[in-house]
Amino acid sequence: MNNFYDAQELKEFGFAKVGINVLISRKASIYGAENMSIGSNVRIDDFCILSGKITIGNYVHIGAYSAIFGSFGVEMHDFSGISSRVSIYSSSDDYSGEYMTNPTVPQKYRGCVNAKVVLSKHVIVGAETVILPGVVIGEGTAVGSMCLVNRSCDEWSIYGGIPAKRIKERSRHILELEKELLKEKKHE
Repeated sequence: MNNFYDAQELKEFGFAKVGINVLISRKASIYGAENMSIGSNVRIDDFCILSGKITIGNYVHIGAYSAIFGSFGVEMHDFSGISSRVSIYSSSDDYSGEYMTNPTVPQKYRGCVNAKVVLSKHVIVGAETVILPGVVIGEGTAVGSMCLVNRSCDEWSIYGGIPAKRIKERSRHILELEKELLKEKKHE
């Protein structure tokens, strides 16, 4: 038995869209597939949880044990990826004590923060990082392992820490590599 669903099985999930060469582990959990669009050349590894409104571009990798909670939308653009145990939240309870918390409490008693999260083209996120609602990670940015990303990140930068802070500029050489890859694929 194959560790990944085949193309026919992926169609049966009822995704809004699913491209070609998509590998989703049989050990991943998918909730609300009808709200998810998946591009081509995508791999989703073991024990991932995907829930809600999620848009995944082309050439995207989601590492093992990662969780994407897209109640208010999560976008992963082309050539982006998250390493293992990354958690992305488009909704979060208010922890101030002014409101009650957790999904078993009626919404009128909760003060949730709800906002779409965007990982732009060529974004890479290191293992065990947490990304909170409303964050936009700019094109080409790298976020190191074990970070808390609670604010949007500039383009072509490297971030690290808790909370994540800009460390330095990131090389744009990957843009040349992207051109080579796409040219190569066009001739196949």
